[in-house]
Amino acid sequence: MESNSNYSQEEKQKLVKKEMLRLKRIFKDMEKDKWDTALSLIKNAAFMTVTLEDLQETINREGAVSEYQNGENQWGTKKSPEVEIYNTMIKNHMTIIKQLSDLLPKIPLKTNDKDDGFDAFVGDRSD
Repeated sequence: MESNSNYSQEEKQKLVKKEMLRLKRIFKDMEKDKWDTALSLIKNAAFMTVTLEDLQETINREGAVSEYQNGENQWGTKKSPEVEIYNTMIKNHMTIIKQLSDLLPKIPLKTNDKDDGFDAFVGDRSD
């Protein structure tokens, strides 16, 4: 089976490992009891990040549309398979990043700012 990847398997593994390290640094302040869950998400997010970059390169090079032939005289165009995979994967990637972000400890906002009443105004609206 021919690979459409722009990277060799070894290159892709190195890029995924590098992305995992980057994500681990970003999410290092996570509570210890959430870390096991986060590691699985980080691993998947790293893989998706590298795969999405690879797909972007392919789409940029080959275009977002591909031609097809159904039967002898029926031709047409459709979204390329890479675009379909990219669209699905980017949604999943965004979901994983949101899940990881939700696992981070909540940082309280500065309370030094004077209350201007905006929050109360918005909270009291009935629309």
